[in-house]
This record gives sequence, structure tokens and C-alpha cells, in this order.
Amino acid sequence: MPARESPLPAADDVIHSPYRLRICSLLHRLGDTEYQLLRDSLDISPSVLSKHLKRLEEAGYIQLSSRTVNTRPHGWASLTETGRKAFLSHVAYLEQIIRYAET
Repeated sequence: MPARESPLPAADDVIHSPYRLRICSLLHRLGDTEYQLLRDSLDISPSVLSKHLKRLEEAGYIQLSSRTVNTRPHGWASLTETGRKAFLSHVAYLEQIIRYAET
């Protein structure tokens, strides 16, 4: 009888959205990041970014803050510990799919 394969790590439906996955990837790599850099990196409108940031914040995956720079408010986002763990788990899920596809 063949050895039973271990199940895939679970997909995270919140992170799986392409924009949210890319947002989490940027935040994981850069840490605390200004909205403008996220918008420019993703090449999306402020309203689309806001929608995805709100979804991630509702899930507890990111923390949003505001800072004043040259008398103007600027928004910032960062991964929470929960978000970091969820992102890394989802990356493991994607890596497992790739390994299965290559065998």
C-alpha cells in the first residue's frame, strides 16, 4: 500500500487574492510601508488599495496608521504577527502546490 501523502497546508482565502497576496509580500519584506509606495508598487488606484487594506485589517492581518509628513497626513500599513504567520502559511501552501506540479 502506498504511503499516505501529507495534506497541503491550508489556503488562506483572505490572502489568496492577487492584490492582497502582493500587499502582504511587500509588507513582509519592507515592514512598515507607506500607502503611496504600495499603490505605486501595485500600480492600482487609491480606492482599490483601500478596499484590499480594509479586508486585511478586518482579518487582523495588518495594522493601519497615519503620520503627518510636512503637515500632510500619510497612511502606513504593517503586518501584524497574525498576518505574518498567515502569509508564511499561505506561501507554504503555494510552494507545496508547485512541488506537486513538478513531480
